[in-house]
Amino acid sequence: MSSRQRVFGVTGWKNAGKTMLVERLVAEFVRRGWRVATVKHAHHAVDIDRPGTDSYRHRAAGATEVALVGGHRYAIMREQEEPGLADVMARLAPADLVLIEGFKREPHPKIEVRAPGADQPSIAASDPTIAAIAADSAPSEQNLPWFRRDDIARIADFIAERVKDSSP
Repeated sequence: MSSRQRVFGVTGWKNAGKTMLVERLVAEFVRRGWRVATVKHAHHAVDIDRPGTDSYRHRAAGATEVALVGGHRYAIMREQEEPGLADVMARLAPADLVLIEGFKREPHPKIEVRAPGADQPSIAASDPTIAAIAADSAPSEQNLPWFRRDDIARIADFIAERVKDSSP
């Protein structure tokens, strides 16, 4: 990843509320006039195409890359082993901020999201890239900033402050 890219991650265990937080942060940053891109990691064999569609049929016939283009968006599906985050980032158009969901082991700064009542181990305890925690109650870690999961404006302010020196 380029050191000039403004990148911040949202991580946590399954069903912690990562996607909802990313969705709400995107809306908040867009409201503030930022152009935002996102990268979402899926831990399983994800397929955005559906059997029976023309693009699916192209892939099934052996195309290694299929571009589906229409109206106001396009998608490029490539058959290959999972790429690294840097490879995916290199293909994104310029943005004011790239929010990354998942990719726990990558070195970018992240906020750890914790579900209420979840009995999951702390990611922050062993990951120095965790810059803050979003949870409905105060976490045991006293050394990190804590935000309620629904305090989107304050979380966005925190992220904006953290990435301000990484101008695109």
